[in-house]
Order: sequence, then C-alpha cells, then structure tokens
Amino acid sequence: MAKKHRFDTMAVKGGYGWDEQLRYRTMAPPLIQSAVFPYESAEWAADLYSYKIEGFAYGRINNPTNDIFEKRMALLEGTEAALGTSSGMAAIFMVAHHLVQSGEEITSSIRVYGGTQQLFAQSMPRMGIKTNWVVEPDKIEAWEKAITPKTKLLHVESPSNPNLFVADIPAIAELAKSKGLPLMIDNTICTPALMRPAEMGADIIIHSATKFISGNATSLSGVICAKKEFIDHVRHIGYRNIGPSISPFNAWLCLLGLDSLSLRMKKHSDNAMAVAKFLQKHPKIEAVSYPGLESHPQHKAAKKTMSGYSSMLSFNVAGGLEGARTAIDNLSIAVHTTHLGSSQTVAIQPAATTHYQLGPEERAKAGVPENMIRYSAGLEDPEDLIEDLENALSHVKG
Repeated sequence: MAKKHRFDTMAVKGGYGWDEQLRYRTMAPPLIQSAVFPYESAEWAADLYSYKIEGFAYGRINNPTNDIFEKRMALLEGTEAALGTSSGMAAIFMVAHHLVQSGEEITSSIRVYGGTQQLFAQSMPRMGIKTNWVVEPDKIEAWEKAITPKTKLLHVESPSNPNLFVADIPAIAELAKSKGLPLMIDNTICTPALMRPAEMGADIIIHSATKFISGNATSLSGVICAKKEFIDHVRHIGYRNIGPSISPFNAWLCLLGLDSLSLRMKKHSDNAMAVAKFLQKHPKIEAVSYPGLESHPQHKAAKKTMSGYSSMLSFNVAGGLEGARTAIDNLSIAVHTTHLGSSQTVAIQPAATTHYQLGPEERAKAGVPENMIRYSAGLEDPEDLIEDLENALSHVKG
C-alpha cells in the first residue's frame, strides 16, 4: 500500500493490500500465531541472520501478522518503519535503551504518565541514566536550560496523561534539531488520526497501542514509529536481546481496531467536548482541563498541532480527596479503572492510583492534585454521560 493513499484507506488497507490478500487468500489480515518459521535453505538462513535479506527469523524478532501491523502504523504516522512492542512502556524503554548509555541523560517534560515518570526517575538511574525534568514544558527556554552536553534524547507526551499539557511540538522539534538531538513524542492520546508529529519535525513516535489503537481494552501492546535505519537497529539489538515483542494475537487485535480509528476518534472528541462544557459550568467543579476549551492554557498549541482533542479530560472536584472519591463511587456508566481510550467511558483518581507512588511533592510538580479525576469519554450517548456525572456530583458535599 503506497503512501499516496489517504489516511482512512491506509487505516483499513495499509500493509495488507490486494497482493497480500491474494497471497493469504483472506480479506482480513491473517493471524499467524507461530514462534518459528521454516527457512528456505542453509544459505538463505545465513543471509537472513546476517541481515543481507529480509524475512521472518524468529517470533521474538518478527512475525507476519506483526509485520502488517507495523507497516500500517508507519503509514499512518508518516514514518518509514515501525516496531510493535509488548506495551507502551516497552516502546519507551526500547527507545531510551537504544539511544542513551550509562553516564548520559534524557531531557523530558515533567508532565508525563506516572509509569513513564517512574521509568525515568527510578529504573533508568539503576542503569546509570539521569533524567533532567522540564518543569515548565510550555516554555522553550526551559527546554534549552534542561539540555546538557550529556543529553541524548528529548521526550514529550502531548497531550499528557492526566493533566493534558499540550506541547508546541514544532518549536521543540526545531530546538532538538539545532542541538542535534532526537525528539520522541508519545502520541497515545491523539493517535495519528488527530495528530502526526513526524510532520512537525519529531523523529520518533511511540504509542501505548493498548489504548485507542486497539480501542476495546482487550490487549496490551505498544509501537515505535521512526526511520527504517533506527527501527532496524532497535529490532536487531535491544529488541532481539531483551524480548519485549508484541504477540501476534495482540497485533491482530490492533489491526482490527485501526479499521475504525478515525470514526472512533471523532466520536471520542465530540463526547469529551460535550462533557467538558457541562463540567465547566458545574458549581462543584473547581477546574476542568481539556485542550478543546478556550480556557485551556495551551489551547492555541492544541489548535496548531491537533485536528481534534481526543477523549481525555481531567477535572478537580470540590471537597478535596473525599469529594473526588464520592464522585468516583457514584458513577454508574463510567467504569472506575486505570484504562482509557476504549469504547467505554472510564474514570479514575490519579493521585490515589496511577500517580500514588510519586508522593505528594512529585505529584504537585507533575500537576496531579488529590481531587483530580481523569475521565476518558467513550462512545456512549453524550447525554447519558452528562446525566451520569450530574448524578455523581449531586452526592458531593458543598
């Protein structure tokens, strides 16, 4: 499938066009649940393992179903290649592991998912890698100050989970190029249906494909999108040695999810906007953060970088920790769980769950107050979601 095809066509056909359908005799991408692949000859196997030819060597390295998923994701993100991983965290780790050695540094926005923060703050130091946090990531001068001669990678999550910081990606990409540094963007929340960071100068795009790419909360998966040379190096070294490969079944589920990605992202965005507007006027809500609202501090950056604002918003409930707990406990449509990006609406209190391990001081730096609820609007009727929230908030004192 050539890159000349438009986004929605690539989401359905990318990496598995007419030729592939004839080869496998199936309209849907095949699920090839195999760890090993017979070699054509001794010479062919030797050429395969010395990277003189391309082919399927072993399930930990590549697989035909995974290959279709990787090709489709590369087409959608506008990169040369992609690599499926066992999770979004595995994708981030593989990039950092490949680019940053002991004694070197990562420069990252502090507005990141709690797991990413813990990876950079706890796990990476055990490998001799330091992270310099950009506490004001909306200011380009803060990025410049955080970059040192030891910096080997810039990392940005936009919009960030759970506080929805939106980065000026073109400006950060320009800075990265001026310093000769690769820029990695976590595009989990927008997906390429709403934002294509490679077109804005990003070098590496990662996803927790567990979220919107799959779209149904059935599979853990991740993906790295970048230049072919980079993807090949990661695949042949760290990926092969460490083994965080995506399972063929999960890659297949992600392929099925990509069929409807554009439709789902539009519905997610419409529902989230309706909910955000409702909450903005509610007397028991102290603050609402959603990039689609003009009140959002990076609304201009969101309009510049995103074609839609996705499903995730956060809001602060009156009454502190107990107020947020009361609201959570009285939701009946929204599922109380850590997930986001599926067809069902979900809600969670990050300070008490996903970001609890950071501690009060680090949570404050990351912009995660104890009364914040992270909410991911699903595909239900928006009026039902609003009624569910209205009922939940009626139980909050004050």
